[in-house]
Amino acid sequence: MEEEIDLKNVLKMFWDRKIGIVVIILISLVIGYVYTTFFVEPVYQATAEAVLTSNAGNGDEAPKLTQTEISMNNQLLSTYREIAKSDAVIDVVIKNLNLKLDGTKLKSQIDVTSKSNSQVIQITVTNTNASVAQQVANETRNVFIEKVTEIYGMKNIQPLTDAKLPSSPSNVNHKKDIIMFLAIGIVLAIAYVIVANMLDNTIKTAKDIEEATGLTVLAEIPLCDFTNGKGRRK
Repeated sequence: MEEEIDLKNVLKMFWDRKIGIVVIILISLVIGYVYTTFFVEPVYQATAEAVLTSNAGNGDEAPKLTQTEISMNNQLLSTYREIAKSDAVIDVVIKNLNLKLDGTKLKSQIDVTSKSNSQVIQITVTNTNASVAQQVANETRNVFIEKVTEIYGMKNIQPLTDAKLPSSPSNVNHKKDIIMFLAIGIVLAIAYVIVANMLDNTIKTAKDIEEATGLTVLAEIPLCDFTNGKGRRK
């Protein structure tokens, strides 16, 4: 019975401050929307792919990879990732595309990865301009393939898929942001209710009177409404 009474008191504590709770949550949502809309600079990602193949010929029918070539390609993957972001590749990309960027800045925008358990290399470019991201991804992939052929003297890597023009920013997701700021607003609202209740020293129940005075409450007089609902006394 005591637990039920405590639960009722907790619910009443939140209900009494429902306006403040709603205001805090709404403010949190508005701040989140304004921040993600006006203060977060949108960036776009484009990915071009290359695949490691056999070094045997260039006929119409693609040669099959041998186990030895698969093992060799796996060993070369980490080296290829470094080559793709090397100055030898980046400088050529900047020159070919006539970019107004230095090599260090462009390197920070390029991420080279390989799909797990595959021979596929992904070159992902992040830029504030969607078209630039697409062009840099494709050009980096192409220059990288040329550089590998030049260094190793073999054609064991081919283009797989071209980067597509990204249609939406990769760092802006309004639905996700709304959920995140809603959660923040709820946490702040709960904190507000708890703190406000701790600081509230007004007398509300007979138990509060007993705790404040050290005396025992013998009887309670219920609060009666003597109006007729129109503000007039009966």
